[in-house]
Amino acid sequence: MGSHPRSDSGSPPRTLARWGEGRRRFLTGAGALAGFVMGAIRPVRGQTPAPAAPYEPQGFLAYGQPSKFASHIVRRTTGRPTAITDTALMTPLQDLDGIITPSGLHFLMDHTNGIPDIDPQKHRLMVHGMVDRPLTFTMEELKRFPSVSRIHFLECNANSRPLRGPNRESVQLIHGRTSCSEWTGVLVSVLLNECGVQQKASWIVAEGGESNKYTMSIPLAKGLEDVIVAYAQNGEPIRPHQGYPLRLIVPGSEAIRAVKWLNRIHVVDKPYMAWHESGNNADTRPDGKGMWFRFELGPKSVITRPSGGQRLPGPGFCEITGLAWSGGGMVRRVDVSTDGGRTYQEAELQQPVLRHAHTRFRFPWRWNGEEAVLQSRCTDERGEVQPTIEEAAKILNATIDYFYQADHFNGIQPWRVARDGSVTNALP
Repeated sequence: MGSHPRSDSGSPPRTLARWGEGRRRFLTGAGALAGFVMGAIRPVRGQTPAPAAPYEPQGFLAYGQPSKFASHIVRRTTGRPTAITDTALMTPLQDLDGIITPSGLHFLMDHTNGIPDIDPQKHRLMVHGMVDRPLTFTMEELKRFPSVSRIHFLECNANSRPLRGPNRESVQLIHGRTSCSEWTGVLVSVLLNECGVQQKASWIVAEGGESNKYTMSIPLAKGLEDVIVAYAQNGEPIRPHQGYPLRLIVPGSEAIRAVKWLNRIHVVDKPYMAWHESGNNADTRPDGKGMWFRFELGPKSVITRPSGGQRLPGPGFCEITGLAWSGGGMVRRVDVSTDGGRTYQEAELQQPVLRHAHTRFRFPWRWNGEEAVLQSRCTDERGEVQPTIEEAAKILNATIDYFYQADHFNGIQPWRVARDGSVTNALP
């Protein structure tokens, strides 16, 4: 096994013999060629050639790092305590293609006092409360359950809020608190089935294992529908800033529900009104009334290219592209306007189009060099349509100024293309 086949006489087959002769002729010729080349590059008389330097890799690049020519999308942390003021921790939507956000470019909203350093061998997830069999799971035990891998977006409820000041000219700084990943883990319904949920239970309370015990209430019906206890993101273990070793994924709901460093699921009969949901992150209407437990995110889209801070090189063809998503499910269509909303045309949706995931849209456009206002409008599978900022204000009987600091803003984002090709924010 593995030796060269031989002829009956014990000599190599004729084909191999011919191959050997050809190889010898090639090596002889190659030696002569090498001598010719070396003779052609002999050093100038009176000079001594420098000794050959030992091989050392130049410009060594650590595995997984982007090219130095793609430095505009490299994650740079500044050490600031929150991501609200740390613009490096917002996803650079304008620089990405497709729908998947690289794990290292996922946005970060930090509601904790530092990132916990959790040993997965010691980490436990406890499921208790109104269940027949309270259970505690190790990471190894969780990974023995049937798993799912699903592509879902996460969006902070404060996304698109900073529409004033220097932040208003960048799609990253306005809308970069959303990302989309493939999440792998165990459905909450599988774990609750193991524990046996009692009849009067109606909510679950998820708690994180960091120092301030970040806590969120979620309707039990949602937990049984599609919520995931995730341990992997984009095919690798979830990174520490994103909740290693476990985090909750609540598809279509605001990202503050997606508790990180998850270590407890408490099954209860009412929401717990924890500080993070009833105080720190409670929305308030213009009339002063609270909007607690507003989970679902409305239909939304944004053009990422061309967008604020970019410049078109000149008149001619330009593909308009961007992202659309909805907490209500799948994106059904996206319409694009190049005249500030007076007329719209349907854009192409790039596959895959998935529920509770970013959807890439594309629209061919030929710019004539005149001023133009570009904007997109999303319609989801339930027929809900993304509003303009004026329409959103009318619904809540609010002023437009209210939405410059409001959470859950999903209004249409217009970009103005000037005659010199520069692109700026066209919101008033």
